[in-house]
Amino acid sequence: MAPAVSIEHLKKSYGTIEAVNDVSLTIESGEIFGLLGPNGAGKTTTIRCLCTLANPDSGTITVSGIDAIANPRAVRRRLGYVAQEVALDKILTGREMLELQAALYHLPRKTIPERIARAIEVLNLEEFIDRKTGAYSGGMRRRLDLASGLLHQPDVLVLDEPTVGLDIDSRLAVWNFLRQLRDDGVTIVLTSHYLEEIDALADRVAIIDRGTIIASGTPNELKKTIGGDRVTLRIREFTSDDEVKTAQTVLSNLSFVSDIVINAAQGNSLNLVVSGQDNALLAIQEALRDRGLPTFSIAQARPSLDDVYLAATGKTLMDAELAAAGTRDLKQEKKQEMAGK
Repeated sequence: MAPAVSIEHLKKSYGTIEAVNDVSLTIESGEIFGLLGPNGAGKTTTIRCLCTLANPDSGTITVSGIDAIANPRAVRRRLGYVAQEVALDKILTGREMLELQAALYHLPRKTIPERIARAIEVLNLEEFIDRKTGAYSGGMRRRLDLASGLLHQPDVLVLDEPTVGLDIDSRLAVWNFLRQLRDDGVTIVLTSHYLEEIDALADRVAIIDRGTIIASGTPNELKKTIGGDRVTLRIREFTSDDEVKTAQTVLSNLSFVSDIVINAAQGNSLNLVVSGQDNALLAIQEALRDRGLPTFSIAQARPSLDDVYLAATGKTLMDAELAAAGTRDLKQEKKQEMAGK
């Protein structure tokens, strides 16, 4: 049986910007597959190629064994796509939006009322469905968008940042709904830069950075590759460069400590891995104290997906997000500067 989705050696560039570089993924039927990475990592470009909204420069994509590049229409009938930006006509009611979506999918007229009624029921839209969407909250708009993507009963539902901007209650409601869909046999592909979202939902996950897959597997498999608990510590509230380098040297001489990374973006904190040592935090503090270094803060935790990303790239997802935001700001400033000339 063919996998639900197969992507092999996908490449896509926009001018001189290489958005996706040799991405390969296999997604099995009936699983939630997460694509995790910071903004600008290549998640949306990969998804757009999968959904036949962008043509790859090279590589192959199949959905249920169908070539997405050679037969895009056949693939679209098997895919439901919910984009990151919710696109609703504010003068239409929710029901009118679903009727419009049904027409765009060319659904048989006899089936439309039943399918809309089912979508309204499973997404708890009864109270709001006949109101104009301009009055909807963010959570209601997202639920309506999900309903639109499910009307044609796709084999694969593709979601680009499905809960971005939602409050906690709305996010949990979407999570529960996606789990229900998975249990009903729908394959779900979702992108996110929310660590807890991927960890909570995904059966398997691929971490993408700068257009390249750097790790893949189940969340537990990926976290086990770290090989120990993560420790984060700071010498002082604002640690000097000299002190943090001294601390790094001290810690590197401890046999149970490995993978020491200085995080300049977080006040020169130190991120490291400890294993095979009881009372590791106490031993670390004693070693630092012997060199005249106090401990402002220290914490130990089981590995997370962010630790996997940190081990692979030398930075946290937050650092990558901040770097991407800074790049966007610089580009915007340059555009404004050029416009003013």
